Amino acid sequence: MRHMTRRSFLKRTSLAIGAATALAPHARAVGANDDLRLATIGFHGQGGTHLRCLRELAGVRVAAVCDADQSVLDRGRHDAEKLGQKIDTYQDMRELFDNKNIDAVTVATPDHWHVLATIWGCQAGKDVYVEKPLSHNLWEGRQAVEAAKKHDRIVQWGNQSHGQRTGPIHLEREGLGKLRIVFTSLNRMRQSIGKVDGPQTPPASLDYDLWCGPSPMTPLMRKNLHYDWHWVWPTGTGEIGNNGIYPLDAMRLQLGQSVLPKRVMSLGGRFLFDDDGETPNTQIALFQYDPGPLVIFEVRNLPSEKGPKTIGAKAKYDSGESGMPRAQGPAGDTGGFSAHKGHLFNFVSAVRSHKTSDLRAPLIEGHLSSALVHMANISYRLGTPRSAEAAREAIQDQGSEAVEVFDGFREHLTVNGVDFAKTEVVVGPWLEMDTQTEQFVGASPLVAKANELARGTYRAPFVVPEIV
Repeated sequence: MRHMTRRSFLKRTSLAIGAATALAPHARAVGANDDLRLATIGFHGQGGTHLRCLRELAGVRVAAVCDADQSVLDRGRHDAEKLGQKIDTYQDMRELFDNKNIDAVTVATPDHWHVLATIWGCQAGKDVYVEKPLSHNLWEGRQAVEAAKKHDRIVQWGNQSHGQRTGPIHLEREGLGKLRIVFTSLNRMRQSIGKVDGPQTPPASLDYDLWCGPSPMTPLMRKNLHYDWHWVWPTGTGEIGNNGIYPLDAMRLQLGQSVLPKRVMSLGGRFLFDDDGETPNTQIALFQYDPGPLVIFEVRNLPSEKGPKTIGAKAKYDSGESGMPRAQGPAGDTGGFSAHKGHLFNFVSAVRSHKTSDLRAPLIEGHLSSALVHMANISYRLGTPRSAEAAREAIQDQGSEAVEVFDGFREHLTVNGVDFAKTEVVVGPWLEMDTQTEQFVGASPLVAKANELARGTYRAPFVVPEIV
């Protein structure tokens, strides 16, 4: 592990609280004919796509890369050398932000680093492209939005399907009157991540302290450090945050909703996987907008060819007999490489113009859609295991459509081998949201706990600041 002196600690920490007054609004003046100098933070996975896209964009130079894993950095340097390019490498993103020759950064770290990296980047005068979901909790998403405003930065949310009304996801509503129910779903096959007998040793090339960052620095209790962080709460947001955010975002855009839902409830479980994962692999979330329809979202990680292939009764919804609109698209389709490249091109164009109006996916959109993920997960995390019949009863007052979705959920799981005589469903409470303060309200004793989860906790010195 790398140790930090008191002097370097104070230097780095001051970046989070004092950079607004110490740094100029822009890292440098960028002319229309100048190469933009970009850096990518976190490129073991999605960040690799960022690098490939950026290198194909005219007028862009990848000047630096950052990753907590030295072996990943070495690979990045080697790849650049093969292309005849020289790049700077950093394990600690704070050192990267000190480099005034970097104009903008793209952030493809695990979820728990997204907002802090964004805020530090804004404070250091960098424009930022940050992957979905924007945030790891509800509160910090709003903090990122405020940081972008305060420091006058161009910040693009990295949901490459956002705003593409001609893309693969659309809402079938032509000829319909006032919407009462909207269905949307995601089917994405996943495997168990396995189960370990004790703490695992992080890769020797990794600075585990930096990798953990804002999250607790606890022993590694899963086989794979990388990617499987999605399925544990300290670092990930589950499948609903990983890929479910695409149809949720499409739904919100089509409905024209610019505030959070008034109520939320979620149920589900991590079925059949006896592993170290914590997040549900099958989940239903209900969102009630006011004014607006009830939105029913379902995510499935078990084989979709077993049981109903769409939400509700298969024949009824496939035939359009129900008359209910649904936000739909190919399972797991997020637009591919060309969509990523187009989204990054849009970001680069907005950096050059320095007009937030040029952004396809402004940061506020990322906050509003990511908040749906957090609201659903909070209800789920506050839930209690109940029988399948009790779970069905818990949503039956939402109408026949909600019950029908649950029946399809149960049939899908039963066909996949779940025995509901022995298996319970985690049923979360209905939670009320004050859409102005973005805090949970009401008389329920769970409200305080819900707001704690919405606020999150941080490990010093990797703390999202109250004043950005």
